[in-house]
Order: sequence, then structure tokens, then C-alpha cells
Amino acid sequence: MIPASGNLSPQELRDEVASGAIDTVIVAFTDMQGRLVGKRVSARLFLEEVMEHGAECCNYLLAVDVDLNTVDGYALTSWESGYGDMAMIPDLSTLRRAPWLPGTALVIADLTLASDHSPIPVSPRQILRRQIDRLEERGLVPYVGTELEFLVFDDDYRTAWRKGYRDLATASDFNTDYALQASTRLEPLLRDIRNSMDGAGMYCEGVKGECNLGQQEIAFRYAHALPTCDNHSVYKSGSKEIAEAHGKSITFMAKFNEREGNSCHVHASLRSTAGDPVFADSGSPDGMSKTFRHFIAGQLAAMREFTLLYAPNINSYKRFVEGSFAPTAVAWGHDNRTCALRVVGRGHGMRVENRVPGGDVNQYLAVAGMLASGLHGIERQLELGEPLAGNAYTADIARVPTTLREAADLFERSRLAREVFGDDVVEHYTHAARVEVAAYDAAVTDWERVRGFERL
Repeated sequence: MIPASGNLSPQELRDEVASGAIDTVIVAFTDMQGRLVGKRVSARLFLEEVMEHGAECCNYLLAVDVDLNTVDGYALTSWESGYGDMAMIPDLSTLRRAPWLPGTALVIADLTLASDHSPIPVSPRQILRRQIDRLEERGLVPYVGTELEFLVFDDDYRTAWRKGYRDLATASDFNTDYALQASTRLEPLLRDIRNSMDGAGMYCEGVKGECNLGQQEIAFRYAHALPTCDNHSVYKSGSKEIAEAHGKSITFMAKFNEREGNSCHVHASLRSTAGDPVFADSGSPDGMSKTFRHFIAGQLAAMREFTLLYAPNINSYKRFVEGSFAPTAVAWGHDNRTCALRVVGRGHGMRVENRVPGGDVNQYLAVAGMLASGLHGIERQLELGEPLAGNAYTADIARVPTTLREAADLFERSRLAREVFGDDVVEHYTHAARVEVAAYDAAVTDWERVRGFERL
């Protein structure tokens, strides 16, 4: 039983619609690029029709590039097949208020074929659901927390667009990692985000400054994997809308400039269906159970093949800089931030932190990758080597891929990926990566103009 992530029941929605407090419901899902997309419907129509039967949208929404251009080569949809409809079926356990949008409620939808309402396997939420179901068959329940960093600018989004995203005014002038005074000037925005997300049913833990100029991290309490990923989408989209209302902009790009990038560390643990911790064993020397060790071993074994799920964009790989806090070594360690996988906590809190994903990650895909590879380790009882105690950046061990092209090749050739996700998923997301690589290869950048306009 997956717990609810929303804070509004259907009856409460009916009452608020009747009182005039809510007049609009956003029906949304997360697309391939990790963006919340969908449509606004009148609250009356939602209650009368959409709540039970869903709403339609074009299936090209799972086959576009970042500019929403239709792209050939997908099995799901094409000009030849006529770009038909998908159905967005509301998951009413996600129904929530959206305090930053007056008079508006929001619900997350599952995507199905409009013809027979069968699930669409390549939709990110369905990919994660499949891995959750596989764990449930073994009596295991996944708990996840995501830590999403972002940069704040004093320019609003339209001004930033007109500037070509150059010469933007950062919201702080120096490194504000854990700094309180310097972060106070951002507090009107940050407080609004925190309180708004609490009002949308999330459990906001707090906020801290980070290393880059204007960089912050707002953290939310861990929860079941699916509600965590739903909340991640709502937060990421809503925080941008709140920033715009404050006349500012924020970015979750993995690497905006040459300073520290935006990470999205993902913490994961498993429990039994009875709620008992599965990763902890007080009788072992390091407190780790055999199941936990197999889980980590599986993630390490699949790390390079699954990097596409953790780093899905060209820019993702600019974050992997030796000697930074973005790990490049396929290694694990106890409380070691130089490793791709960091083990922390004890008892119910014992967990593994995947430090590879950046702020641009599609969290459904990343969590699905962690659960699938961890379950692979459990099923095959893979043995975990010794933890790395030193600096992983200088260790002679395997590294994560350095480009999107390399990651796509590894994912496409991965037998494990095809086994646990299916050929349709592998081919769909490999094609998406190829589209991005081709667009990047064809682009002429500012870097090239500066180096070549006069001097070459």
C-alpha cells in the first residue's frame, strides 16, 4: 500500500469548490525531461468527469526534445501513427492544494493508452512503479529522500531569456555554504517556497546555503519512493513559479558555470512490509546487513550502465569534475563524500546516498535505476568489496561515463537494463539521448566564437 502524498481528499475538494475557494485543478505528470506538464481544467469538470475518467493529452509529450519539438524515431508515437492521445488518470492520493497558485489544486496522473487505459511502459512514473512492484513481491518497501540544489538569480525568467542567460545577477556574491547572514537576503523567497510546499502536503525539513553564488538547498523529509518522487516534481515546478512571483529566477541545471554544480543526492533504504529496517544488522561489525551489502554491490555493478538514468543531459557531465563534490569514482564508503555511493545512518536511518545525480535529473528514472540495480544485487547475492576509506578521486578504480554519448552506449548495450526495464524503455531513452547528442554536435557555442572569431 503506497501512502498518500497529497493533503486534499475528494470530499474536501468538493467542499472547497462549493465554497468558491478552489476553481481550477491542474492534472499533471512528469515528462522525460523531468518537467511537470499537463493541463488546467475547471474544478467543476474535474469533479464531474476527469476525476473518474481522466483527461486526454497528445502522446507526443513523451517523444519531444527540451524545446517541445516533435522527434522522429520513437516506437510510442510518430507522424505515421498520427500522434494519438494518452489518458492522464488522476492518482487521487496525490491530490493537493497549490498555495502559490490562488484557487488551484493539483493532482499527479498516471499515463495510459487512451484506447484501453493500459499503462504506458516508458512513462517515468510507470518505470518506477514497476520496480516498486518487484520489491513488493519480495516483501520489501523502498524509502527515498532527494536533496535538490539550485541557484537563485535576481533577474526574473523573462529578463534572463532576453539576456541569453548571460551576465545574470546572482543572489549572493560569495560562497554561502552554511552561512546564515548571507542567506538571509534570500529568505523572503526561500521562506515562501518552504511554507508553500508545506501547504501542498510536504514535510519541509529546512534550508541551507551552498558553495556556488546564490546556491541553496531546501530539503524534505524522506518518504515512500513514489510519493517522494511525486513531491520532487511538484516542488521543482512550484519553486520556479514562486521565484517568478518574487521577480527572481532559479535554475536546477547540473552545471550553470565553472563553479560548483547543482547536485541531487538520492538517499534510499528498504524496509519490510511490517516496517522493520532491512539494511541494519546490529550484530555485524559495521552495522550493515547482508541484504544491504548485496543492494550496494548491485548498484556498483550497474553504475556505469545506468548512469544515463542519473545524468540524462549533455550538461549533466560537466558537473563531474575531479576534486569537486560530484563523484566520478564507482566506489562506496562509510560517510565518504568522494565516493559515488556513501553509506550513512544506523537502524531505520541506515541508507545509501547516490551522489551521481545532478539537479537536472528525472527523479523517477534515477530512483528506478537505484532500486532495480539494488534488487539485482540482492537476487544474485553479489558480494560487496571493502569500503574506500581515502580519496576516491585519486584511486585507480572505474569511473562513471564522462559524456552523454558514452552513457547512452552503455545503457543501450546493457543486458541488465533490458532485463529489468524492458527493450521498449531502453530504446526509448537511448533515442532521447541520441537526439540530445545530435543537437549538441550541431550547435555553435559562445565558447567557439570567442576562441575562433578573430584568432583562428
